[in-house]
Amino acid sequence: MDQTISKTSDSQATAAETLQYMPGFGNDFESESLPGALPQGQNSPQKCNYGLYAEQLSGSPFTAPRGTNERSWLYRIRPSVRHTRRFSNAFYPLWKSAPCLDEHSLPLGQLRWDPLPAPTERLNFLEGIRTITSGGDVMTQTGMASHAYVFNEDMVDDYFFNADGELLIVPQVGAIRVFAEMGIMDIEPLEICVVPRGMMVKVQRIGDEKVWRGYICENYGAKFTLPDRGPIGANCLANPRDFKTPVAAFEDKETPCRVHVKWCGKFYVTEIGHSPLDVVAWHGNYIPYKYDLRTFSPVGAILFDHPDPSIFTVLTAPTESAGTANVDFVIFPPRWLVAEHTFRPPWYHRNIMSEFMGLIHGQYDAKEQGFVPGGMSLHNMMLPHGPDASGFEKASNSELKPVKLDQTMAFMFETRFPQQVTKYAAELETRQDNYLECWDGLERKFDGTPGIK
Repeated sequence: MDQTISKTSDSQATAAETLQYMPGFGNDFESESLPGALPQGQNSPQKCNYGLYAEQLSGSPFTAPRGTNERSWLYRIRPSVRHTRRFSNAFYPLWKSAPCLDEHSLPLGQLRWDPLPAPTERLNFLEGIRTITSGGDVMTQTGMASHAYVFNEDMVDDYFFNADGELLIVPQVGAIRVFAEMGIMDIEPLEICVVPRGMMVKVQRIGDEKVWRGYICENYGAKFTLPDRGPIGANCLANPRDFKTPVAAFEDKETPCRVHVKWCGKFYVTEIGHSPLDVVAWHGNYIPYKYDLRTFSPVGAILFDHPDPSIFTVLTAPTESAGTANVDFVIFPPRWLVAEHTFRPPWYHRNIMSEFMGLIHGQYDAKEQGFVPGGMSLHNMMLPHGPDASGFEKASNSELKPVKLDQTMAFMFETRFPQQVTKYAAELETRQDNYLECWDGLERKFDGTPGIK
């Protein structure tokens, strides 16, 4: 597939142009911005058309099994060795990596935050990332980190790649343009995108919001894939055809630029004289992609009882232990509730997994008050949680007729690792100091007599 060559200006991106995408999850794609730029029948010809350089980007070991082997061939204006010069140390003190045992006075407990405050200074996407929790070990490529971002300025001559893990980006306010090496993706709230480990990217604003806000899951472990459906069968949940990969687009710009790198939890920067987003053609399966959460087809109980939240899993990063995820990305979308003789919200529970939640818009049915769009909550491993007092009373006494949960979208980053709260998050002014009070009204109802009360 072809796409017009992209030469972005220094102004804010617009969504006026129609971007092209290729459908399918885990497919092997090919795309070129100029006719004949993509070699046919081989990967590395002696001379590439247009004077391009051929190089391979590998997202797995060379000898990984075919089903998990990932690589793409890129045909670019300069080889990537020209996109990094001598590095200098860079500092993003609010972006942390696991293990992060920040010293703060906040004790263990269930936690909830209102949205991040709007910045008082000019910040681009990279500068606006704030780590809320992290778990595992970035050095051993296990675990993840939960970030929130808030920014108000474009990345123009600044570019970034993350050698530590892939980035799952969840906009909450404001659409963004993600320009990756393989092409351009426009992502609006209720959509997500995934940028693979090591892939160059820059992020710009779309629209006229005063601030752009959202969430990021940084996955250190095995890359995200679709969960097995088991008895659900071939359909529903996130269907492969709804994942979209951008077509080739490149930036031909000869101006001073900066490439920022995150590597083993530290940051570095190098200065070059051109844009590194210079891939004219490519083919392979190590690719960025986007997904519209509104295309998720939920399944649920149609007679009684509330199923586990695993039925809402969009993407999972597996571990060597079957069914135990490094991180799951789970959503709670609009859906019908029809179960009979059933407490319909999630039950009270303790979990070996740790749950970081965010709310993109609307209300979350288990906590209609206090958990606001742009907010966050953390229920760490084995800490009890569930509906607040008002949610319990409402669900216990409402008429059990079919009800449509509408105008809502919450999500969860769920991981097997305990989540360590950063000093920034512990001392954040938007942390709700009274969160635990939401359960205060759950008083004793037991009186020793038989029958349902």
